[in-house]
Amino acid sequence: MTNAKNKKKFTDPSYYANRELSWLDFNDRCLDEARNPDEPLLERANFLGITQSNVDEFYMVRVASLSKLVAAGVKSHDASGLTPLEQLTAINHKEHEVVEKRYSTYSRSLLPLLRKNGINILESDELSEDQEEYIRRYFSNELYPVLTPMADDQSRPFPFINNDSLNIALRLKDRESGEHKFATVRVPNIFPRLVKLPDGDNDFIMLEDIIKVFADRLFDGYEIRQAACYRVIRDMDLDVSESDTSDFLLAVKKQLEDREHGHVTRLEVESSMNTKLLKHLIKRLNVDEGSVFSINGPIDLTFLKKLPGMVEGHEDLRYKPMQAFVDPALRSDHNIFDSIREKDCLVQHPYDSFDTVLNFVKQAAKDPDVLAIKMTLYRVSGNSPIIKYLGQAAKAGKQVTVLVEVKARFDESNNVHWARTLEQMGCHVIYGLVGLKTHTKVTLVIRRDEDGIR
Repeated sequence: MTNAKNKKKFTDPSYYANRELSWLDFNDRCLDEARNPDEPLLERANFLGITQSNVDEFYMVRVASLSKLVAAGVKSHDASGLTPLEQLTAINHKEHEVVEKRYSTYSRSLLPLLRKNGINILESDELSEDQEEYIRRYFSNELYPVLTPMADDQSRPFPFINNDSLNIALRLKDRESGEHKFATVRVPNIFPRLVKLPDGDNDFIMLEDIIKVFADRLFDGYEIRQAACYRVIRDMDLDVSESDTSDFLLAVKKQLEDREHGHVTRLEVESSMNTKLLKHLIKRLNVDEGSVFSINGPIDLTFLKKLPGMVEGHEDLRYKPMQAFVDPALRSDHNIFDSIREKDCLVQHPYDSFDTVLNFVKQAAKDPDVLAIKMTLYRVSGNSPIIKYLGQAAKAGKQVTVLVEVKARFDESNNVHWARTLEQMGCHVIYGLVGLKTHTKVTLVIRRDEDGIR
């Protein structure tokens, strides 16, 4: 009887927090860092950009997964007692509140403080004559040849809008017939989102604002009645059934191609967008109204992560640089195997430099007494020396085995590339484990010492 009571007690939904809503609470704590006056100003701006990229990925993966469950008619409850539809509704409700908080932080707190420090993100009507001439030339010489306006009318399908791309929706009026039409222009992501201006050490303008100023040059014979930005976030979740495919790598590559066309999980629009244009977008993108977010400010705040690197001077507005420690026993000019034979070494990143790990793998690749290297790789940077060292070890005749996790979120394509590269170098590659996601970082070096294999 007692066990039955306890079992009922521990399944009580009131004891549990929903995983997705809990994650939103976590991201809210990141937002608190952007609002914290004790943090350096440019670091606060960076934190605000981080909260944006966090929630973007959340909607691409977790919200997308819930949307699929809702579409499939799943009505089971999670531990907190919520169905997929209830979770989705609660997420959107909470995120609407956080969007207000995020943009209040940007407009009312960070922008005035940045201006106070001579860092200005300017509107088009705030520019000096020299700055106006600069953006005119920038549009003509750089942007105009790249921009492609796309008509949006009943005679042709709505143009495909890429995930996470910034776009400008336009409502046009034909000067001759007076007929109203719609069009869309993608803001190219090959240019910096913040454009540095002359006539000020740290004056910037948003790329989309430049395009809006000169948008009429893209539509001869039309009057622009409105131009407003929007952005879609799509389902980017990788959904590969490992048990149903004999070639897992091929299945992953196919899914990478297909997921670019996933359904829209979130639509952000400028708050200035009129009702007619908004309804047109909602219909054409087939998005639920609860997933539409009205943005009072520049859409997609991830540009703030780049701002600190573009600002000249103002070291007082950044974290003081930290010099990571390198134990002399683990430096590249010292035999690391001698050091770890004497005693174990513990390094804690980022306080201890990651160079110690690179030095270890490099020495293992070159050491004639090393017989084998076994390693897991989860995320690999574009110029990773690890890949080079593993290739050197394989070419030197050592047994090199690498588990590459091709299910690493948003690094799948990159990891497939590196897996193929390692194979070409002579390494034995394992493409993850069926049913599991390998997120650990482990390296094992097998070496013949004078007293045996270690």
